[in-house]
Amino acid sequence: MYTSFYKLRAEPFLLTPDERFYFESSVHSQAMAHLTYGLKRGEGFIVITGDVGAGKTTLVKRLIATIDPSKIIAAHVVTTALSGHDLLRMVAAAFGLKDLPSDKSGILLRLQEFFDATHGEGRRALLIVDEAQNLSESALEELRMLSNFQVQNAAPPFQSFLVGQPQFRRIIAHPDLEQLRQRVIASYHLGPLNSLESGNYVLHRLKQVGWTGDPSFPMSTIDAIHQHTGGIPRRINTLGNRLMILGYLDELHAFSAEDVNRVAADLANENDAVDFGGPIGHPSDQSLANQVAVTARLDDIEGRLAKQEALARRASAIIQQFLTLISSETP
Repeated sequence: MYTSFYKLRAEPFLLTPDERFYFESSVHSQAMAHLTYGLKRGEGFIVITGDVGAGKTTLVKRLIATIDPSKIIAAHVVTTALSGHDLLRMVAAAFGLKDLPSDKSGILLRLQEFFDATHGEGRRALLIVDEAQNLSESALEELRMLSNFQVQNAAPPFQSFLVGQPQFRRIIAHPDLEQLRQRVIASYHLGPLNSLESGNYVLHRLKQVGWTGDPSFPMSTIDAIHQHTGGIPRRINTLGNRLMILGYLDELHAFSAEDVNRVAADLANENDAVDFGGPIGHPSDQSLANQVAVTARLDDIEGRLAKQEALARRASAIIQQFLTLISSETP
């Protein structure tokens, strides 16, 4: 919708993690340095945590894109609440193993055979576990046991990177996971972008899709974006996408801080439109006010879209009349 209006190749603020939009902020470069250090060590666990939307998955995808497959076989899994047995099956499947046996010992044997074959090819296996905060203690213990595998007294053929939300640090602090903690060789928490980085992040994503300055983002606008998002990349993407839609609807070619405040207020109203804190069937006055505001905003957007469609139909009719006139005058 707004991509053609601003002459962009694609939408710059998609929410889906995409390593092509990876931005080397100070915190992301530090996190990447910890991961690459782990790759060079070739053993133990690396733990990376970060708040929701901090860019953990994009970081992981960027890392995988830089790995030499002739040296490392990388598998990336996103976990839910799995038992230790189910996690082993997921790990085996992630490395491409087929027709897995139903029993745990059979799966472990297949994995050992896979690690032996990988070692024979001069490669090693890397498992990256995303959303690691969902892992149970038994699942984490199974990962620790996998790290014990050896091939002919050589370096371990298997390594794990654990990526999750901040509560994962509390999980691995449990006394029963002491042996796992002893295998963690590096750990880092991925924090938010600072104000300057938030602005560079916005411009970076725009440039990736062919932006040449339209629309413009003055410094006051960037400051407002950082203020409303706290420097969290996914929040910036959400706000940025809504801002671009507003620009398309209002035919804006420069965004102001007030435009950002307006979009941020709309998002806040949408999130708070239903107040579950009061009695059922009796919404609060604030809830009703928020719902009215959202409805008014949606009506406003629908009205503008209808106006745009009417103008497009009129333009199409004029062009058709012009073409008809030309064809009738042609001998």
